[in-house]
Amino acid sequence: MDSPPTQEAAAAGGLRPRLGALRASETAKAAFLAAATMVQQLLAVVFTIVFTRLLGTDGYGSLAALLNLTVILLVPGAALQVAAAREGTLGRLGRGGELRATLDRWMRHLLIGLAAVTVLSVLAREPLAALINVDEAWAAAAVPPTAALWLVLSVQRGLLQAARAYSPVAASIVLEGIGRVVVALGFVAVGLEVTGAYLGTFAAFACAVIALWVVLRRRLGPATHDEARHPLRRLARDAAIPITGLVLVAALQNVDVIMARHALDEDSAGVYAAATVAAKAVVWLAVGVGLWLLPEATRRAAGGQDPRPVLARALGLIALIAGPALVAFATFPGPLLKAAFGAEFERGDAVLFTLGAAFALLAAVYLCVQYLLGLHRRGFVLALAIAAAAEPILLLDADTLESFAGTVLAVQGAAALAMLALVLRAGRGPFPNVKNSTDETSAVL
Repeated sequence: MDSPPTQEAAAAGGLRPRLGALRASETAKAAFLAAATMVQQLLAVVFTIVFTRLLGTDGYGSLAALLNLTVILLVPGAALQVAAAREGTLGRLGRGGELRATLDRWMRHLLIGLAAVTVLSVLAREPLAALINVDEAWAAAAVPPTAALWLVLSVQRGLLQAARAYSPVAASIVLEGIGRVVVALGFVAVGLEVTGAYLGTFAAFACAVIALWVVLRRRLGPATHDEARHPLRRLARDAAIPITGLVLVAALQNVDVIMARHALDEDSAGVYAAATVAAKAVVWLAVGVGLWLLPEATRRAAGGQDPRPVLARALGLIALIAGPALVAFATFPGPLLKAAFGAEFERGDAVLFTLGAAFALLAAVYLCVQYLLGLHRRGFVLALAIAAAAEPILLLDADTLESFAGTVLAVQGAAALAMLALVLRAGRGPFPNVKNSTDETSAVL
C-alpha cells in the first residue's frame, strides 16, 4: 500500500501549480517582455561603454546624433506594429494560409521600398550628413534604410503579438541587441569608426528579420491565395494615429540629444548624450511592457472588460524598476558615469538624476499612449504635439548641461500629467467601432 505523502512532498506538489500559474499570469508575460528589453538595454549600455571609449566624446556625439535621429524615424514602423497587433488581435487580418499570403505580399512591398530608399539615401548622403551635423556621410546615408528595414521587423513582431506569441518577440529583441554590439565592434575593428559603429544597428535588424521570418513561416504554414486581401496601405492608413502619437513620443525622447549637437560644444554634447543613455533605460523597458500592454488592453476592452488593470500593472512594473535606478543616480552619479563611460564623461553627474526622473515620466507617457491607442482614443495627440513642439523651442535658451536637463524634466512632467488625465477620462468599457465578440478577440495564428 502506498505511504501517505510527506509534508515536504505535499508542499512541493502545491508549489508547482502555483509557480505554473505565476508563469502563465498576465503580469509574468509583461515582465518577460520587460526582461527581454532590459537585456537589450543592458547591451545598449555595453554598446555605449565600448564606443564612448573607442570613439571619444566627439566621435560618440556624432554616433549619438545618428542613433537619436534613427529612433525618431523608427516610429512609423513601431506604429505599424501597433496596428498589426491591434487588427490581428481582433481577427481582421485572417489566419493561417490567408495571413501567410498577406504577409508574403507585405514583405515584397516593404523590401522593394527598402531598395528604393537605399538608392535615394546614397545619392543624398552629403545633405543628410549636413542635416545631422556629422562628418560621416555614409553613416548618414544608412539612416533611412535602417528605418525602412525596421518596418519589416515591426510588422513581423506585430503579428506575433496578436497571436500572444511573446517568446519569439522577446527572443528577437535580445538577438537584435547582441547583433548590434558584435557587428559594430567588427566594423570598427576594420577601421570604419563611427560609420561602422552605426552600421551595427542595420545588421542587427537584418538578423532579427531573418529569424522572425523563419518563425512566422512555421506558424502560418503554406499560403492560400484565394482568400480576402488585406492591403498594407490600409494598415498604414489605420496606423495614422499611432504613427502620429509615437512620432511625438520619440521626439520627446530624442530631440534633446539632437539639439545638444547644435547648442552645446562638442565635448558637452557627447557628455550629455552618454548621460541620457543611462537615464533612458527605463523608457526602453516601457517599450517591452508596451508590447504586452496594447494587445491585452485591446482584448479586454473588446470583450467588455475593464482594461485599466492592465495599465496599472504596466505602470507598477515601471515604478518598480525606476525607483532603484533613481536612488543610484542620486547617490553616486559621478562614479557610475566614470565607471561606465570613462573619466571624461564624469561631469554628467550633475544632470543624471534629473534626466532619470524626466525619462521615468516619459516611460509613463509611453505606456499611457499605448493604452489609449489600444482603446482607439485620439485626443492625446494634441497634448503630445504641444509638448513635442515646446521642447526644442525651450531648449534653444538652454546652453548648459543643467539647463538642458531641467528643461527636459519640465516638459516630460507636463506631458505625463496630461496623459494621466486623459487616461482617467477614458473610463472603462469597449472602445468605439469594435464588436464585443469572443471570436474577434481569439488568437489569429
